[in-house]
Amino acid sequence: MTFFTILLLLVGLNAIIMLFSLKNINQKPKSIGKEISDISKTKIYPIDLANSNYKKAI
Repeated sequence: MTFFTILLLLVGLNAIIMLFSLKNINQKPKSIGKEISDISKTKIYPIDLANSNYKKAI
């Protein structure tokens, strides 16, 4: 087997795997939005930069 034969086999295998993965994307249920809203939301607190004390590096 030459280099180009192996290269063509790998490109063909990659194309087949890509087709199967793209086909399976459309078969997944569309209920992702409901799952995201069910996840508990974390609270985001503001960062208080005014009270930060910095030490001199040198």
